[in-house]
Amino acid sequence: MAAGLRFDGRVVLVTGAGGGLGRAYALAFAERGASVIVNDLGGDFKGYGKSSSAADKVVNEIRAKGGKAVPNYDSVEDGEKLVKTALEAFGRIDIVINNAGILRDRSFVRISDEDWDLVDAFKPEYVAPLVVWLCHESCAENGSLFEVGAGWIGKLRWERSLGAIVREKNQQMTPEAVRDKWEKVCDFDNASKPRSIQESISVLNDALSQIESQGNVSMNSASSVSVVSSSVDTASIVGRELATNVYKYTHLKPILYALGVGMSTKDPDHLKFLFEGSEDFCCLPSFGVIPAQTSMFDGVPSLPGLNIDLAKMLHGEQYLELYKPLPTSGQLTSVSTVADILDKGSGAVLLIDVNTYCEKDLVCYNQFSLFFVGAGGFGGKRTSEKAKVTVNPPRRPPDAVISDVTSADQAALYRLSGDWNPLHIDPSFAALGGFEKPILHGLCSFGFAARNVLKQFANNDVNRFKAIKVRFVKPVFPGQTLQTEMWKEGNRIHFQTKVKETGEVAIAGGYVDIVPALDKPSSREPLKTAGLQSDFVFEEIGRRIKQIGNELVKKVNAIFQWDITKDGKTAMQWTIDLKNGSGTVYQGPARSSADTTFTLSDEDFMDVVQQKTNPQKEVDICCNILIYCYYCSKEKSPTMNACRYIETDQNSPKLGRFLREGRFKKGILFW
Repeated sequence: MAAGLRFDGRVVLVTGAGGGLGRAYALAFAERGASVIVNDLGGDFKGYGKSSSAADKVVNEIRAKGGKAVPNYDSVEDGEKLVKTALEAFGRIDIVINNAGILRDRSFVRISDEDWDLVDAFKPEYVAPLVVWLCHESCAENGSLFEVGAGWIGKLRWERSLGAIVREKNQQMTPEAVRDKWEKVCDFDNASKPRSIQESISVLNDALSQIESQGNVSMNSASSVSVVSSSVDTASIVGRELATNVYKYTHLKPILYALGVGMSTKDPDHLKFLFEGSEDFCCLPSFGVIPAQTSMFDGVPSLPGLNIDLAKMLHGEQYLELYKPLPTSGQLTSVSTVADILDKGSGAVLLIDVNTYCEKDLVCYNQFSLFFVGAGGFGGKRTSEKAKVTVNPPRRPPDAVISDVTSADQAALYRLSGDWNPLHIDPSFAALGGFEKPILHGLCSFGFAARNVLKQFANNDVNRFKAIKVRFVKPVFPGQTLQTEMWKEGNRIHFQTKVKETGEVAIAGGYVDIVPALDKPSSREPLKTAGLQSDFVFEEIGRRIKQIGNELVKKVNAIFQWDITKDGKTAMQWTIDLKNGSGTVYQGPARSSADTTFTLSDEDFMDVVQQKTNPQKEVDICCNILIYCYYCSKEKSPTMNACRYIETDQNSPKLGRFLREGRFKKGILFW
């Protein structure tokens, strides 16, 4: 093995060496025999103030290990004073590391999980070895630019080398390792050409994943593979039910929430969300996060083996799916469960699933993605197939843009819906987090975006709002303008929210899935949908499912959508949900993906189910049809046994004939 890199007799001046990267450089050079001038002004991270303590502390660290170092407290703008200190102490300067700087960007409160991984991956000790190697006399490199982080180094020009990983998991990174991989670091064969910042830093994520995956298995003396045990029993945590919370409320809560996310009586379209006497009074779909929050927080701190501190929690992402419109008052029961736990090294990510019920009916589902700083490093996995993922918007101008000016009291108003975090109201508490004043709740910005999409692409019809997903990126201050940019791609509306005053993205990767609107009749031929014969049957099915729904859900586990036509046009849609909760029947398209869709006329529907029997028999017949048609939909061709059963049972000879004729394909039955 080549000899270690030494700097005996050399003098190194490191500016800004009182902490962070500068400290790492100073310690690294001193450990290898160099005499070090530790320069640090001693101000705060914004560059204000002055103190000798930072430089003195590093000097004492070096001397305690037997090294040579002297402090310097001057500003780097007074370069002559720094040089004078070096000459007086050691008589020369061989190496200067211009590291001093101040931090201006403090907007990490809503940083994503991936970005957090890269920040605690940007440890100074993963950068210092490159600097030490570049400064050694045996290194011939000069005038070059390098990208470094997470234990990976790449050389940049108008393109970037593929780079090399120069550290191993749980082992110290060294300048010798940098030297030994130098040829690969500087190899531009098959070089990449990053087209964006996100694409550029993705290589660091890949490197970090490769490093963290090292050492997951070890070889014992018998050469068999043994899995290294983790300090946290994730198996006992994942799937654990955290809490069950009952949320009781009157019409006041939905109205207060609507005001909290910027609705106003100035807009006539908002009245049905603000006035309980409105004929169409209803809840905003995004109100579904409110009852879920309390249940989620009740059990999180008690997870065994995890260093959970709610004061160090960041809300990374949010997903909400609606199965039916939220009631404007009543009682909702939310059950929270740990869907998964991820080890991000610097912290842990908890995926919390919350199912919210109205009596036995599943109303909505939330997934909270929470990042807990300092809770990682337990040897767990880094990704999860259970996570609801964000999606980047199309690369074209948005189809619609809506701007909302938040009020100075927006956070004070929104918190009355139940999020009492003092970060959003108390200036002194906000200052502890590094903010000049309280910030707006991420879920408040979430509500602004959700209602804008609902109005722009669903005509404020809450029945058409199916799901929403967001990633919180940057904070918003009350009084700033939220700019929601939206792109329509089929039934999915992509969106992002920017702070108009700064141009920064506050919510990224967002989307809302909407349910298509019913076919509208032409103005010349108004379609009368009232009095369809099939309505009676579906209402009877709904009553029957309330009695035996649990049995059907266990047996069928599917969602059926019926598009009932009249005069060749869709007159009514019905959904029979035998997958969620205890089952339900409702007017309108399926709120989550239908397993089977039936399209048929009102007359043909009645022809199928109407025999010379009583109404209860008709319901039994229709339920049988549902079950057998669902089984048929899972086959490439109709299941003949099911069809024969229906026919021999004299339930519906016509249906059996249709199935055998092959009209039932790809999960859709056309009559």
